[in-house]
Amino acid sequence: MRSMVKLAGLATMLCLAVPAGFAKMPVPASKNGTIVIVFKDGHRQSFNLSEILRMEFPGSGETVSSNPTLPSRGHFVGKWKVGDGAGNTFYITLEDNGDAWRSLHHEHGRWVYVDGEAQVSWDDGWKDAIRKVGSYFQKFAYGSGKSFSDSPDNVAAAQNTMPRPI
Repeated sequence: MRSMVKLAGLATMLCLAVPAGFAKMPVPASKNGTIVIVFKDGHRQSFNLSEILRMEFPGSGETVSSNPTLPSRGHFVGKWKVGDGAGNTFYITLEDNGDAWRSLHHEHGRWVYVDGEAQVSWDDGWKDAIRKVGSYFQKFAYGSGKSFSDSPDNVAAAQNTMPRPI
């Protein structure tokens, strides 16, 4: 009975510790490495790491990318000075918890990290994406009803003025 309790405790710790640690684990750079996924029914499947672009964990906002040139999710947290497409500027603040604030019309929104960019969906229906273009960042604005894959309504410079605000 005592060994059953120990085994149950160990299993519980592994179930809690492994997913949290795995979500933050960078993809190894080894071209010959593999990752093994063990399913609930016990079968295993191996994947060659050289064939994996990124791993996404839906609902967690976490993405692990094998492309080191993409900025990480944490890079986007902070206060961004962005253009409005007409020569003026305003601020977008991206918080670590997924909240977003826009100084233009004092708007609230939610943001997620997708494919190396910050995608913000504002409560008023507009969307903004902050993307790295070459060695700079730009803000792409999409009107209500548009998706992030549509043509933007405007594109302007973006600069993180307060990375990781306290």
